[in-house]
Amino acid sequence: MRVFRSLDSLPDDARGAVVAIGNFDGLHLGHQKVLDCARQIARDLSAPLAILTFEPHPRMMFRAGEPPFRLTSGDDRMMAAADLEIDLFFEAEFNRDFAAMSAEEFIARILVEGLGARHVVVGWDFCFGKGRAGNVDLLSTIGAKSGFGVTAVQAVTHDNGVVYSSTAIRQALRDGRPQDAAHLLGRPWEIAGPVITGDQRGRTIGFPTANIPLGLHLRPKFGVYAVQLGLVADGDDGKVDRWIDGVANIGIRPSFGGDQDAGLEVHLFDFDQDIYGRIVRVRLHGFIRAEQKFNGLEALKAQIARDAVAAKEILGNI
Repeated sequence: MRVFRSLDSLPDDARGAVVAIGNFDGLHLGHQKVLDCARQIARDLSAPLAILTFEPHPRMMFRAGEPPFRLTSGDDRMMAAADLEIDLFFEAEFNRDFAAMSAEEFIARILVEGLGARHVVVGWDFCFGKGRAGNVDLLSTIGAKSGFGVTAVQAVTHDNGVVYSSTAIRQALRDGRPQDAAHLLGRPWEIAGPVITGDQRGRTIGFPTANIPLGLHLRPKFGVYAVQLGLVADGDDGKVDRWIDGVANIGIRPSFGGDQDAGLEVHLFDFDQDIYGRIVRVRLHGFIRAEQKFNGLEALKAQIARDAVAAKEILGNI
């Protein structure tokens, strides 16, 4: 997958693609239906398949100050796109100038002049341009005049009637239902980031942990999870060398006084390599219990041992 973070002066072989447009936070199964449609059109037209997305997420500008909400960081989303065998990944910088573009300007400057789009695929409720004034009807009308086709994909629902949406996935994670989130995503939800140096308290009680900052990721329900940690190989595509089973705590660690910001700590089973500084991907497979405060280290150690047994049982069934 080729990645472009500027749409200026694209090479000829990066133009003329079938372009799926959206924020694609999570790249869930609803998004994948849009991409499946775009992929079939790309095959029919013998054209490359591309994603056009925006960074940072527009909500971070228009609703600044809200708690972290993202299912995927920009890098996470790019890794997920690489897994879906996208040819071209266009990431436009979403700033105030971009937000001020009218719908007509967006079509002319981004889709026609920038990308030379051959066909555009969007969700049925896609809106764009200043004040969200553009919609699928406008896109189709101008597209017909500008030489590109437009396809709008209808909403897709799970077999229980729930619409595949980032909102539904966020709620599942906030409720401590990672399996439900995975059903909507089409894969386990992940947190990716570097392994940083923590206070190393885990080592003193026999349960060393890898500490990963949550950054802009949504804060799921605080507590203990069965997880797998993937060591990301060198390179930009986020491919994993190896997945390692473990048990993780997400929260503020009330037994140690409580941190102002939540963190992710992963204890890995049967693994003792130094991975400080490595980029990792942590998949949440099952919620074990809510975070709690313990009266003393012995009680905490005993509970972690029980959590590890529960995590191994969950992971043995995936």
